[in-house]
Amino acid sequence: MKTALLFGASGLVGKHLLNQLIKDNNYSKIKLFVRSVPEIDDLKIEVVKTDFNKLQNHKEDIKGDDCFFCIGTTKKNSPDKNEYRRVEFEVPKQVAQIAKSNSVNSFFFVSSGYADSKSSGDYLKFKGEVEEELKRLDFSKLGIMRPSFLLGDRKEKRVGEKIGIFIFKLLSPLLLGPLKKMRPIHSETVAKAMIRAANENLEKNIFESNEIDELTK
Repeated sequence: MKTALLFGASGLVGKHLLNQLIKDNNYSKIKLFVRSVPEIDDLKIEVVKTDFNKLQNHKEDIKGDDCFFCIGTTKKNSPDKNEYRRVEFEVPKQVAQIAKSNSVNSFFFVSSGYADSKSSGDYLKFKGEVEEELKRLDFSKLGIMRPSFLLGDRKEKRVGEKIGIFIFKLLSPLLLGPLKKMRPIHSETVAKAMIRAANENLEKNIFESNEIDELTK
């Protein structure tokens, strides 16, 4: 039985990951790395109250088998450019580097469709840069999930994203061939795909939105 490391358990994908990991018999322990202690009670869970500005202080905690990283932010929540970069790039990079130094075998990361380190937009650029760092670290098993619009119950309202999701849901039947990866996908499906990727030997390590969906069928 394995130990899962989970970063971002309160987010859209992370909350589904936590629920699924609790039910999954492949895992006997789930380490939750959080800023504030959640109201959840399960024998599998070990809560690690984390200072994300001083991740090296948690080096001894970031030990286990499969690391799932789902932390992300928005420009609205992190208007300071340096803080935005820290959350979207520095934190996942540091977590991955520490995990690798501790011989964590597997790393699974929620990226984004069209992630590209050469993108002019910060969001896609930082996601692309994290992807490159993960490849460089050469984990025994790596899963990079590139969802399109994520469906699910968000804590905060994102009007622009809601409009985009509505439009793309209407257009989904028309998104064929290379455009399939633009189809919206439910956050629960992404979580399910991450766990499957962690427990099966798959031939690839980057999954576009439509491939994430196919992975769970």
